[in-house]
Amino acid sequence: MATDDSPPLYLQIAEQLAQLIRNGTLVRGEKLPSVRELARQHGVAQTTVVQAYHWLEDARLVTARPRSGFFVAARPVSLPEPSIPRSMRRPRDVSVDWLGQRILGRQQPEGMFSFSSGTPGPDLFNPDRVRRAVTRAAQRYRHLLCTYPSSSGHEEARRALARYAVGLGCSLDPENIVVTGGCMDSIALCLRAVTQPGDVVALESPTHFSFLEVLQALHLRALEIPTHPRHGLSLDALQLALDTQPVKAVMVVPTLSNPLGSCMPQGERKRLAQMASRHGIAVIEDAIYNDLVEVNEMRRAVKSYDTTGHVMLCDSFSKTLAPGLRLGWVEAGRWTSKLRGIKDLQAGGQSAVLELALADLITQAGHAASMRQLRAAVAARMDAVRSTIAAHFPQGTRVSDPPGGLLLWVELPRGMDANRLHEACLPERILVAPGALFSASGRFRNCLRIGVGGDWSPEHLQALARVGDMACHLWAEPAAA
Repeated sequence: MATDDSPPLYLQIAEQLAQLIRNGTLVRGEKLPSVRELARQHGVAQTTVVQAYHWLEDARLVTARPRSGFFVAARPVSLPEPSIPRSMRRPRDVSVDWLGQRILGRQQPEGMFSFSSGTPGPDLFNPDRVRRAVTRAAQRYRHLLCTYPSSSGHEEARRALARYAVGLGCSLDPENIVVTGGCMDSIALCLRAVTQPGDVVALESPTHFSFLEVLQALHLRALEIPTHPRHGLSLDALQLALDTQPVKAVMVVPTLSNPLGSCMPQGERKRLAQMASRHGIAVIEDAIYNDLVEVNEMRRAVKSYDTTGHVMLCDSFSKTLAPGLRLGWVEAGRWTSKLRGIKDLQAGGQSAVLELALADLITQAGHAASMRQLRAAVAARMDAVRSTIAAHFPQGTRVSDPPGGLLLWVELPRGMDANRLHEACLPERILVAPGALFSASGRFRNCLRIGVGGDWSPEHLQALARVGDMACHLWAEPAAA
């Protein structure tokens, strides 16, 4: 019997079938049970099953054939995964150039087919749901509009975030949660709390461009750790770094890392928390993509294994609810008091009304269903993009296969220059992000990060096919010379 908090029956049936399709139990082309048969199996009305199949059609997981029934849709052609960095570089100063800020920044040229965004576009969000929550909060707590907000965040919002964190496997005290101006604000506060200018920070390689920006701003040195496209940061390489380098902090995105989309196994997450405790260093965990992962077990955070307060958990809802709220949060473990003091001096508090609107959104009974719908829509888009890459990019191209999220890491054949491809795309109003932007050392020159967020249209797939055609042309040039 479904409870008030359970998703509708059709969604429960659809999610069960979606999981079987995505993990390969149901293979492409396989015929699915008839509407009547599936209704009998689940003890529901046939109209409920029809709704479930329509949901799966919208997610492009099944197709309907007239007078034949429903079948598992064709999946993208399997492509080899990107290679793993062979070595760990020395710590180095970070110098982020103008190219990365132009390609990945918020102010991008208009009229472009952009593949640089890792944030869902407005068509994937539910602005009416957000508007209603903001309106309710403004009406119910209008007196807060005329008072200064708490630097740590409204108490009710912090309690809601603590309840949300249970879904990440964490049991957090609301008193230790600090509401911030976004996930990167949280990460910058953490770095300020645990480092001094000139310190060494270990991070994934390739890594999030914004991580490099904040390291440069704080005059910190980057130590890039080899990262597997499926399993994430190499803890063996990290252990070597901790044994040989004066590492003060580790920055990591264990779930759907940016840009690889890798997911660290749970055993490795526990090991990372233990390493942090043993070496007395801070692990700064970015959980911003956790709600976009398709497998619930991968949502569990490294913080859930932390018994000594050495893991600092950072998160926001800009990738899943509304970037315009500009709200994030952090639980900084043993550095909570120090971080709170830095925030008091730096920025004070956010809007309490928006914090309470966020609390409303993440505690609504329909929030889990909203996340499932977002994941399904994103998965369909990612499948279409992978199929386009397989059909149009040069032979030998490798592509990541993340279990969710909005980012693909594309490794072009060795010897190709992704910067040249980027420049060739600009006259055709196409924006792609070269891989060298995601490393302080300029590695990954033959790689691209393809984002499927931002404004999206069917023409984007045509534009991506054109990128592949141009890549083939550039790849053939040396042979023709």
